[in-house]
Amino acid sequence: MALDESRTCCFTGHRPDKLPWGLNERDLRCASLKRSLTRELDALYLRGFRHFICGMAMGCDLYFAEAVLALREQHPDLTLEGAIPCLTQPQRWPEHLQLRWRRILDQCDLETVVQQSYDRWCMLRRDRYMVDRSAAVLAVFDGTSGGTHYTLNYAMDSKREILLLDPARPEAKAAHFTI
Repeated sequence: MALDESRTCCFTGHRPDKLPWGLNERDLRCASLKRSLTRELDALYLRGFRHFICGMAMGCDLYFAEAVLALREQHPDLTLEGAIPCLTQPQRWPEHLQLRWRRILDQCDLETVVQQSYDRWCMLRRDRYMVDRSAAVLAVFDGTSGGTHYTLNYAMDSKREILLLDPARPEAKAAHFTI
């Protein structure tokens, strides 16, 4: 499958431990963030983006993937790629999240395994893989250090367009940065 980088957007975002609502997806702020993700994906689609890459982590990554899959119901030309840092990614997650991960991955058009086994750098390699193949990065970011911060710095250094959603203000439009 030959993919056009100029029509590809990847995603980075926080895991539940950095979200104000944690794992409680019934929280109104989580619902608001999910609506914002849908709004931003709709806008990206209207701009010509057709391929979306998700790192398949707990939290915002799964919200993003589910929003892409919902949008694909309206636009069958849209594709979703699951970029998996290693084969054991969900192994220590709660069972219901492992099942959710598998359900999402089963619906992906493309599955990329960055490396077979876990090491301390596999998540960063996955993040670079996604940015290197994308023209834009959609992110849920609260300004704290960690993997999302690393990915956004890498995207800025790589001169990618960045759209930021703040989990503390999930209803707000994405801040837009073009380098």
